[in-house]
Amino acid sequence: MRIAPFAGFSRPIRWLARILTVLLVLAVALAGTVTWTVRRSFPQLSGEVRLPGLAAAVTVHRDAQGIPHIYADTPADLLKAQGYVHAQDRFWEMDFRRKTTAGRLSELFGASTLDVDKVVRTLGWRRTAEAEIPLLRPETRQALEDYAAGVNAWMTQHDGFAEKSLEYGVLKLTAPGYEPEPWTPADSLAWLKAMAWDLRSNMEAEIDRALVAARLPAERAGQLYPGYPFDRHQPIVTGTGGEPVGEPRGGRPAGAADALSEVPALSEASALVDAAPALLGTAGGDFAGIGSNSWVVGGAHTAGGKPLLANDPHLGPKMPSIWYQAGLHCRTKSAACPYDVTGYTFAGLPGVVIGRNDKIAWGFTNLGPDVSDLYLERVKGDTVEVAGEWQPMRVRTEQIKVAGGEPVELRIRSTGHGPIISGVLGDAREAVPGAAARLGEKTEGLEVALRWTALDPGRTADAILLMNRAENFEQFREGAASFEAPSQNLIYADVEGNIGYQAPGRIPVRSEGDGTMPVPGWDGEHEWTGFVPFEKLPHVYNPPEGYIVTANNAVMRPTEELFLTSDWSHGYRSQRIVERVKETIAKGRMTVEAMGEIQMDDHHGLAPLLVPHLLRVGAPNGTLKGWDFGQGRESAGAAYFNAVWLNLLERVFEDELSGAVAPGGNDRWYEVVRLLLDEPEDPFWDDVRTAGTTERRDDMLRAAMADADAELRERLGDDPAEWAWGDLHTLDLTHETFGTSGIAPIEWLFNRGPLRTGGGKDTVNATGWDATKGYEVNWVPSMRMVVDLADPDRSEWINLTGASGHAFHGNYDDQAELWADGRLTPMLSTEQAVRQAAENTLTLTP
Repeated sequence: MRIAPFAGFSRPIRWLARILTVLLVLAVALAGTVTWTVRRSFPQLSGEVRLPGLAAAVTVHRDAQGIPHIYADTPADLLKAQGYVHAQDRFWEMDFRRKTTAGRLSELFGASTLDVDKVVRTLGWRRTAEAEIPLLRPETRQALEDYAAGVNAWMTQHDGFAEKSLEYGVLKLTAPGYEPEPWTPADSLAWLKAMAWDLRSNMEAEIDRALVAARLPAERAGQLYPGYPFDRHQPIVTGTGGEPVGEPRGGRPAGAADALSEVPALSEASALVDAAPALLGTAGGDFAGIGSNSWVVGGAHTAGGKPLLANDPHLGPKMPSIWYQAGLHCRTKSAACPYDVTGYTFAGLPGVVIGRNDKIAWGFTNLGPDVSDLYLERVKGDTVEVAGEWQPMRVRTEQIKVAGGEPVELRIRSTGHGPIISGVLGDAREAVPGAAARLGEKTEGLEVALRWTALDPGRTADAILLMNRAENFEQFREGAASFEAPSQNLIYADVEGNIGYQAPGRIPVRSEGDGTMPVPGWDGEHEWTGFVPFEKLPHVYNPPEGYIVTANNAVMRPTEELFLTSDWSHGYRSQRIVERVKETIAKGRMTVEAMGEIQMDDHHGLAPLLVPHLLRVGAPNGTLKGWDFGQGRESAGAAYFNAVWLNLLERVFEDELSGAVAPGGNDRWYEVVRLLLDEPEDPFWDDVRTAGTTERRDDMLRAAMADADAELRERLGDDPAEWAWGDLHTLDLTHETFGTSGIAPIEWLFNRGPLRTGGGKDTVNATGWDATKGYEVNWVPSMRMVVDLADPDRSEWINLTGASGHAFHGNYDDQAELWADGRLTPMLSTEQAVRQAAENTLTLTP
């Protein structure tokens, strides 16, 4: 018997029901269309796919996290496949990156990105990348071509926005006619320029000094820049300069003597910080506090009898994450096919940036030497004064296409020192009057040019592939010698039991001046005369301690002959790692699990000193009593202490530094406050805005605690026992392009989070936050890795988000909660283990 729907209902209700039914059908149809559109761009993970140009079939195994391990018979096939697989998962990210590094974002997003394009065009990242290609080794050039061929094969097979990525569908709103161009080697190399820019050096500290010097007497300004506490926090290289450090365990010769020519510190205009893009996500936060951790423990102290190596670079959070995990394996490793490497890659670049092969492992943290200078140039029209003569500048005009608008012509002038940046990099011109006054010059006719090592064509792409193939410390250092920008602390371990450290980079030697202020470009007396020879850069091999720790701390104790910079991180993270390593090996043997626990250490380095003072003057609630100084997600003590810290910095320093320097709260400020605590009547404790009243240390401590208590009661409730650090310290995973569109449905498509996090600034678990802006996380351990040289399949790792760049794919954010919980997953390397863990297998055929 047929039953009429809605029979028995009144006519109005029946019509309403029918309307609702129609709407429901339409909603289901729309949802189906959206689902089909979203899923259409998902990569094929199993079966067979043709990849033209292969010499033989290539196998791609993926585990539950979607992490690919690629097996091939030749380097060409291996890197073609890497390009193809990168494009499968991350092509939008790759395309966006190359548009950024070429100064072509306005082709996608219209006039809103025009200022960024002008910056990048003026700096000439893409031009520099193109000039690098002929300087590279033939095998590197071939690798870049093979990689590009793989990307382009994928592009040919995925013609149409729905087949590429959901982002291209959204892009139709601003650039309906956009079609991606074929991939080229320069697209890959330009990304290295962006990496160098984001990790360039210590310019913010120099800018701060100049601004503070205009506000305070020299002695008081100096209090805000305390020196590195060598008496409490050890440097990376603990041996004396000029002596070999350690002996090889596998019969190889010890490294050369440790020495470093004097390299002055850096200063640039504050406008450089805000205007240029930060592709690694370091813009917009307290850049001075950002860093990374890496350390290695020798086999004499490990459970497996071989070294353990840990690394967690700290970068801005992105959706998807900056890293892409992968394995690149020659089926039979030989001189003709030398790759058997697993680690973290950059989508868009061939090879593995950080990771391990079958013989060695390595990791990075930022070194941060002075690699750029500003020159004041006397300019008339398109000529510049050089040693008393007027010479023509190099002038070029570039056209910037603008979606929805007319093209814009950009005229770029360059002197012998570099591009003229005045008026392009933010408000760089504002740096001219002060610098001119110092030199006794009039501002009229003066411009600013930038000299920066990364604007010189370099060979960093060689370094990546050489390190991928290295089998011992000598070969690893050969690769490091080409790692010209950005300068990094490189740590090393091998299966023979050796551990090591190397500082690479192109670091200029100046004929005169210390690099701290803009210098005259017309007198010929402030030139770069060369670069510090690689042989003189610091390194260490098998140190007697049996471990090496780098966390942006001082490389070595300064001497009259050796100076790199004074703007290190002040060593709170590094010393905590040292202490944890010492404690662990004193109790027994270091394990992979213990290394991972150290990565998640959330101890606040200043709290043991500051909390007793707070308790002494009378804390308004009980959260600090018995607090262990840890900053776990559920910690009430951490929530309150960090709120006190934020309010204390504002009360003590805002009155005199407002508009000059914002105390973001990194470990330099730990040192500033540590020293002030011994001076209860220091002028900094006094609030100059309260006329007729002189505040002292204890007054400010009480006031900051009262402020924090009131703030948290309003935000988290009246029961301090229920407060939790993770409720304040949250992380939003924001899509790097559409995540801040301002259109809620689009942001919903691509963004994820928030995640409740523990840790904090200059904690080993370094979830950074800016004390001038709030408690939200603005930079993170972008990945975590622990490598076991005794058993490659016992290594572990995690990524911030996931392998996929496709919103709603199962691997888009499947590692995010694991990351927030501090968990790691197996980092497999051997073919047997990879096969056993494979959830999908794809065969790429010729």
